[in-house]
Amino acid sequence: MNTLSYKTVSINAETAKKEWVVVDAKDQVVGRLASKVAKLLRGKYKPSFTPHVDCGDNVIIINASKIQMTGKKWTDKEYLSYTGYPGGQRSVTPEKLFQKGPEKLVKKVVKGMLPKNKLGAKQLDNLYVFEGEEHDKQAQQPKVIDINSLR
Repeated sequence: MNTLSYKTVSINAETAKKEWVVVDAKDQVVGRLASKVAKLLRGKYKPSFTPHVDCGDNVIIINASKIQMTGKKWTDKEYLSYTGYPGGQRSVTPEKLFQKGPEKLVKKVVKGMLPKNKLGAKQLDNLYVFEGEEHDKQAQQPKVIDINSLR
């Protein structure tokens, strides 16, 4: 039996095939959208997924201003941060983050679903969020995907 045909090939940064995809966030629930986008950024939908390599796609999210949240999460949910000083715990609601810019809210939610290390920070740089229909990444010729078809 030829054992070389069963060898698992691990890809590296040079051999990773990264694509550009566009995701429409219109009428999508933020958490469900973010979990699928995080999987796209990590490359978990690809058969060549390697955990320690940035092999995910570059994701463009449009219509971020039309996202939804279920229940009373707009006002009741809190995102906590800590400044590092005594008494420096800060909290912000999704409603306040959304008022500063829908891009901030979407990026914060997706960041929470990525690894908390240098690789996760690098993968978050592959996310581009736009408030409306238009984006400035036409030169990359991104393909539009239906986020609801992903599991």
